[in-house]
Amino acid sequence: MAKKVVATLRQGKVSMAKVIKMVKSPKTGAYMFTEQIVTDEQLKNAIK
Repeated sequence: MAKKVVATLRQGKVSMAKVIKMVKSPKTGAYMFTEQIVTDEQLKNAIK
């Protein structure tokens, strides 16, 4: 499960987005949040 943050980051012609994923830890079973900054082209792969 991932969310695309409303505000996108723009650097010239390359548009970037911040992706926050909720990941379950295999060791403890607790949920953690991981953040990534990816380009719009890599966004679909980052969400999967």
